[in-house]
Amino acid sequence: MNLNKELQSLNNRLDKLRRKLAGAQERGDQAIAGQATQEIETITKKINKVKHQTKRQLNKKGSDVKSLPFNRPLTKAEQSDMGKLKKSVKGLVVVHPMTALGREMGITVVTGFAPKEF
Repeated sequence: MNLNKELQSLNNRLDKLRRKLAGAQERGDQAIAGQATQEIETITKKINKVKHQTKRQLNKKGSDVKSLPFNRPLTKAEQSDMGKLKKSVKGLVVVHPMTALGREMGITVVTGFAPKEF
């Protein structure tokens, strides 16, 4: 399963368990409350594991992109016709600053990374 989908489903399960725990505490049902608390702890651990795995993949992808020998900011004209640019430059990777990868790399403008100068 995709990590983002897995994270979303875990968060949904966690939300349901928290509501179940609140209802059990309101009724005074200690058995169900204890079980829900344990499940909340295990799901929280799984969520942290998936987040760490996602961050590790993002770091790896960022280092792969940064290792490309040439990079430069893209002009507005190049950004508007991205298809033509990608066809003319083999191996071009475009990173936008608002994506997760862009935030991780700390870029501030749309930047193109390529094996050769373009």
